Amino acid sequence: MEGDGGGLNVLVTTTYYWPEEAGSAPYLAGLAQHLQEQGHRVVVATGYPHYPEWRLPADARLARTDRHGDVEVRRRWHYVPHKQTAAHRALYEASLYAFGLTALAKRPRPDVVIGTCPSLAGGALAATAAKLYRVPYAVVFQDLMGQAAQQSGVPGGPLVASSVRKGELAVAKGATAVGIIAEGFRGYLEEGGVDPKKIYRLRNWTRRVEPSETVPETRRRLGWNEDDFICLHGGNLGRKQGLDNLLDAAALLRGERVRIVLSGDGNDRPRLEEKARELGLDNVQFIELQGPGRWEAVMEASNLLLVNQRRSVTDMSLPSKLTSYFAASRPVVAAASADSETAREMKAAGAGFVVPPDDPQALRDAILKVRRNGVGAHLGSSARRYAERTLVAAIALAEYDAFFEVALNGSRPESVPALAAR
Repeated sequence: MEGDGGGLNVLVTTTYYWPEEAGSAPYLAGLAQHLQEQGHRVVVATGYPHYPEWRLPADARLARTDRHGDVEVRRRWHYVPHKQTAAHRALYEASLYAFGLTALAKRPRPDVVIGTCPSLAGGALAATAAKLYRVPYAVVFQDLMGQAAQQSGVPGGPLVASSVRKGELAVAKGATAVGIIAEGFRGYLEEGGVDPKKIYRLRNWTRRVEPSETVPETRRRLGWNEDDFICLHGGNLGRKQGLDNLLDAAALLRGERVRIVLSGDGNDRPRLEEKARELGLDNVQFIELQGPGRWEAVMEASNLLLVNQRRSVTDMSLPSKLTSYFAASRPVVAAASADSETAREMKAAGAGFVVPPDDPQALRDAILKVRRNGVGAHLGSSARRYAERTLVAAIALAEYDAFFEVALNGSRPESVPALAAR
């Protein structure tokens, strides 16, 4: 059954969606709007915005329907854990799935379903909807949950990693097409029995708006001195990031006129703030997550952008913040494993330096190297060129169009270039 005007009825199942600005949500919203603009009718089954704050909004009800442009957004209540443990995460996923079932679109009946992970519930709901309505489904992996359980440092994670992996791979095997936002995800899926021919690389893209403030205005608003060398980390302040490393590096940077700024929210922020107070780190500043326009302004007012991951994090994720970092024309220092997806993307962009994780001395040295050697402009220009050449919305959405055709028909149209080798 086709939607109005000859388009298809598309159901998107996801845990993270507009108005969330961090993580994968903006890309799912962009995809849904793009499909709507292509003439399809899109319904999104999702929960309430809660990331990276990990709090439900005060007006959350059992059920609500919103509209984002012409996209219908069906929201259902779900549990949000205050502590990140395997048990709390399991309850989170179970509530997303159980209540999410009531948001699946019966009218209009979908012609195809697109599910998204990092949450396992997003993929499982897609598989369930496809079975109910006897239609094909695709799944897009923004993170690998089985690997995350093993690598992210969440208490109890390794104990449930095998079960999560089985569920994740079952969802992937049943899909007509499997999208991955990082090439390193491919080996995990293939080793788990997913047909290599249906795995496609899909990139996230740069979502840039013009800064809403000038550099002097931003630095003045945030209390930054003219000679402060600002090192900015943005996004989720959670366990996966291992942000104690930044605080320990800040302790080694006392007296250097270097300020470490953490912009965002997450379940680990209160503990990090308390640790910074206990250590007397007056060169560490926590600020709120900045919205569109202000986020770009804060990046441009900074001298250096930071990525920090645990040593155990290798192929489970690719930080979405890199797309905005690279477009900001600022150098980047990443504390990440040399064999991680982050390190590979940093090398491809020529954006800066990758140092060993959990090594505050190495992070300190890299920050001072950028400050003292005058290489920031060159690295920032390289990052910007990479963003303009590779992380382009039109290119990424064209790849999604081809992926959508595969999801619907089970094969790639003859006119579409091969994506699997990209």
